[in-house]
Amino acid sequence: MPSPFACNIAQSIERHAIMPPAALKDGSKTRVLVALSGGADSVALLRVMLELGYQCEAAHCNFHLRGAESDRDEGFCANLCRSLGVMLHRVDFHTADYAREHGISIEMAAREQRYAFFHRLKEEGGFDCVAVAHHRDDNVETILLNTVRGTGLRGLAGMPRRNGDVVRPLLDVSRQQILDYLNELGQDFVTDSSNLVADVKRNVVRLKLLPLLRELNPSIEDTLLSNADHAREVQHFVEQHTYINKVRLADGSISINLTDIKEHLALYELLHPMGFTPAQIIDIWQRRNGQSGAVWHSATHDLLRDRDCLVVREKGACDSEETIQIESRIVDISEIKEISRDPSVAMLDADKVGNRMEVRHVREGDWFVPYGMKGRKLVSRYMVDCKMSAFQKERQLVVTNGKDIVWLVGQRPDDRFKIVEGQTTRVLCLRCHLPCFQRKENTGS
Repeated sequence: MPSPFACNIAQSIERHAIMPPAALKDGSKTRVLVALSGGADSVALLRVMLELGYQCEAAHCNFHLRGAESDRDEGFCANLCRSLGVMLHRVDFHTADYAREHGISIEMAAREQRYAFFHRLKEEGGFDCVAVAHHRDDNVETILLNTVRGTGLRGLAGMPRRNGDVVRPLLDVSRQQILDYLNELGQDFVTDSSNLVADVKRNVVRLKLLPLLRELNPSIEDTLLSNADHAREVQHFVEQHTYINKVRLADGSISINLTDIKEHLALYELLHPMGFTPAQIIDIWQRRNGQSGAVWHSATHDLLRDRDCLVVREKGACDSEETIQIESRIVDISEIKEISRDPSVAMLDADKVGNRMEVRHVREGDWFVPYGMKGRKLVSRYMVDCKMSAFQKERQLVVTNGKDIVWLVGQRPDDRFKIVEGQTTRVLCLRCHLPCFQRKENTGS
């Protein structure tokens, strides 16, 4: 007979459709990867998942941030899993170095590292989901932190019970209920001493802010969670009734027509998940009818105000020659049935091009003779005429034969190197293998 605590978790899982039931119809069991730190919350999560009949393995990250205490936690998790007959996956991270190299906080560095580890294990191990031990009190703290940061509706709604492959089965139970459950089991756990010091924002909320708020409202947790439910409903309404058409351009960036953005809230919901701050989004909204060319940056994305559109690109995507592959081969003219119209392909006279090919970005003053034309044209002017955004222009590549441009990659070859019937004997076939040139689609938000 499951414990009252386990029954409570099972009801929450079913009520909110957080994850499949433990026993599946085909007789197999749902496989769960449990994030295990050794603290009370994650230990209770592992124990209750096992009690409910889930097939569990555990994952532990040693961030090496607390010296001997970090190693103690790892040893505890190893002993616990051994006693329960659960496989434990362990990894060592040098989190302080990672944070310094990436210019982010220790807290953010640890988060990025552990979730990357969890998702890799999930894919490699074929788990149905990754379970993390956030509980009711964590959610209250998150809502308060998001309120202070100004994260909008999504932040006010608190933690989702399911976010992709990550599930939070304990989100409806409190820290005290977790401690009571462990006490009933006679199950020990480790305590992270850093959680007892008000030196990070979450600890300030837990140790200082919440006690003050309880003086004003003894039921502040219930109030915040009720407000979060309302915010979640409004968030769902906004998602259902705010449609923004997005076009994925050939270079991998996303273009949004400004006329499709009717309200500031729609712009906020579109850009905030990309890391843009509320202040930046207000500025973008206020300058939406302003001069073209303004650029904003978040930690993960760049945004350009380009004519009547906003163009957003992910940092580091398709922005260097090293990311491209241009396949080249020379064939006899007799093998060519027709000239390809695919923009990722160029067919040229091999003898005119020669054998000194180079791939590079466009440079100031570059010119070529666009295929089908007689006079030469500045590449910069050609790109303007094609209504390329500033992002597309800075990423545009050319193939040269050492001194002349023979192909504006993904656009047009140079007319001087075209195939001429009766004259060309060997054909140089170039094909660009670059993710940026392989996607052009409409999507919605």
